[in-house]
Amino acid sequence: MTTIKGPGIFLAQFMGDTAPFNSLESICKWAASLGFKGVQIPSWDSRCIDLQKAAESKTYADEIKGIVAAAGLEITELSTHLQGQLVAVNPAYDSLFDGFAPENVRGNSKARTEWAVQQLKYAAAASENLGLNAHATFSGALLWHTVYPWPQRPAGLVETGFTELAKRWKPILDVFDHHGVDLCYEVHPGEDLHDGVSYEMFLEKVNNHKRACLLYDPSHFVLQCLDYLSYIDHYHERIKMFHVKDAEFNPSGKQGVYGGYQNWVDRAGRFRSLGDGQVNFGAIFSKLAAYNYSGWAVMEWECAIKDAQVGAAEGAPFIQKNIIQVTEKAFDDFAGTGANEKLNRAILGID
Repeated sequence: MTTIKGPGIFLAQFMGDTAPFNSLESICKWAASLGFKGVQIPSWDSRCIDLQKAAESKTYADEIKGIVAAAGLEITELSTHLQGQLVAVNPAYDSLFDGFAPENVRGNSKARTEWAVQQLKYAAAASENLGLNAHATFSGALLWHTVYPWPQRPAGLVETGFTELAKRWKPILDVFDHHGVDLCYEVHPGEDLHDGVSYEMFLEKVNNHKRACLLYDPSHFVLQCLDYLSYIDHYHERIKMFHVKDAEFNPSGKQGVYGGYQNWVDRAGRFRSLGDGQVNFGAIFSKLAAYNYSGWAVMEWECAIKDAQVGAAEGAPFIQKNIIQVTEKAFDDFAGTGANEKLNRAILGID
């Protein structure tokens, strides 16, 4: 068994234009003051990191590590959630997702995809330069608009979609393999990889690529009514990252999984600050420890009700409380009789 590392915090939702949230140095000091031990860095935010420079310059990568270390923290992982989304975008979502890309490629889906792919390749090299072994991203989606089978999907549509998705990601996975980094997809509604079945379909298409791994976030499974504990049993060998995020699902006679086009606070399923939702984190941390998960427990804060800074202040002690310092001996060792092959054979009646 393994003791999980943490607590960590994903900085994406906290970066801003005012101190202490407007620079890597100041936000790291803030995170450390709350009791966090690691930071997950959004690679698209230039206030945190220049991704290309980190990929091309080990000296610069060491400087970034130094800024984080000066606050008493470690970098847990880098994230390319926004860039990963742009690796595969159905034309129906072009205008909605263009904002994730730099202005010079907006309105040009081919150029936007090329930019996103290069960003992922930079992320692989940057992760290696930073001494990291896992990386967070989204898969993007070509098929999401057909997730509900009405109108009826044409025969072969899903096959074609996953073949194309794998075609785009396989070269990126190979780059991550070259740099010795696991690429962890956050399985998430809105992505073609949104549950276990869709992940398995993708995995088959990339020939079970050893770097096609998972970022485990139970909140998305609560909102899908998926068994998030059994999911760990199925995929623990591929889970290399962990977002600690809470959620609740309260269906009514008027609203269920789809949410009735309501905003987050009025949806049946919504994300909550840690401890305010329905996720059984005690069971999750126990399972991950038993399955030798050796990565970080990183808080991703998303809540439509509670203030972000209050959620962050509560997050570090919540995670720390749930991390299990695993035992190095069995509880009943005091009653053991030691190793004795002769006795074992006698007990079994085979002497």
